[in-house]
Amino acid sequence: MMGLQFFIWGAWLPLIYSYLPSLKFTPAEQAWILSTFPLAAIVGMFFSNQYADRHFAAEKFLAFSHLAGGVAIFLLAFTQSFWLFFGLMLLHCLLYVPTISIVNSVAFAHLKDPEKEFGWVRMGGSPGWILAGWLFTFILVDWDKVHAACPRGLVDWLGAVLGSGLTGSALAQGTRWTFIAAGAASLVLAAYSLTLPHTPPRKIGRGAERFAWLEAVRLLKHPFILVLWLVAFVDAFVLYSYFNWTGTFLGTDRAAGGVGIPGNWIMPVMGLGQLSEMLTMFILGATLKRLGWRLTMVIGILGHAARFSVYAFFPNPAAIIAVQLLHGICYAFFFGAVYIFVDSYFPKDVRASAQGLFNMMILGFGALAANSVCPYLMQTVFTQDGVTNFHSLFLVPLAAATLAALVLALFFRPAAIPESPGH
Repeated sequence: MMGLQFFIWGAWLPLIYSYLPSLKFTPAEQAWILSTFPLAAIVGMFFSNQYADRHFAAEKFLAFSHLAGGVAIFLLAFTQSFWLFFGLMLLHCLLYVPTISIVNSVAFAHLKDPEKEFGWVRMGGSPGWILAGWLFTFILVDWDKVHAACPRGLVDWLGAVLGSGLTGSALAQGTRWTFIAAGAASLVLAAYSLTLPHTPPRKIGRGAERFAWLEAVRLLKHPFILVLWLVAFVDAFVLYSYFNWTGTFLGTDRAAGGVGIPGNWIMPVMGLGQLSEMLTMFILGATLKRLGWRLTMVIGILGHAARFSVYAFFPNPAAIIAVQLLHGICYAFFFGAVYIFVDSYFPKDVRASAQGLFNMMILGFGALAANSVCPYLMQTVFTQDGVTNFHSLFLVPLAAATLAALVLALFFRPAAIPESPGH
């Protein structure tokens, strides 16, 4: 379940940022399309997540969402009209985003010891994301070049395939297959969802349970929560700047300031980040105990600064590939630590609200800001005569990450939070 859930997302996300310009969409149109996912995350905070969780059996909601959402994203492979593309992507995201929490609900409802077992179940999502990337080493291939090489034997054939990635307009055309793969996986998960154990809808609670988002907003009266929330916004912006620009940067020829990685290797190279994320999560608990909340989170944010420093100042292929491994520190040491902090530090009666508050910022507003600004910055501000000044472009998230780390180090001072009256 988790593997398929995150295969869907991992199949289309890394390359869509470089695919949309090939359809001749303007930066503003690209921003609208890229904003569908964070908009769905914000809607989910106020409506869809709670509504789905309380009115539908989880396995049936998963089946319907992945069926309809899978058809929508499958059709994107054959869509070049902006409004149709935008509508289909919005439909997919509105249906997909709630399923991220619904699969968690299914797992929590049926595991014998969720606290011990859920981490292993959720970890299944990372191999799904990684597998999506490696699949395209055999799809985004220049087969004419492979045939011309006349490989003999399996080893020679594999070498020819892996060394014959698509480039340029051919890569843009081949990227359509990412939507086909995502749609196919979604349809498979729709069918598989019907085999999951029955998970009935939760009953609607009273008071704060009914209006959880209001309770979440009230938490911002605590200064340290407001600081962490705002820093999460900046760090989410930096994270989605990475997703916006890395695929294009990796695929651009070195003569034009890029890295020059073949098209079929872009997703596997970016997938190294998810691999390191899995490994980093193993040491996150020990790191938190040794370094504490603030220092661990600061290191996570500075991981972004280090990665964009290499992008800006040392853009050789070996260094760029190696620095992808920092993604584990970037994600686990900040975002993973934030979620653990909320679950460990906050009183039980406000934990769900606080998780929703930070999810809204990380998956919603931070991503929305990046997806709205990044296409304009890359294609208009930092591109002249068709050549992008990647060095100057990457200084933007480098400065943002450095500032966020400094603010967190100086002003994040957790204080006790009393439980709500009546709990």
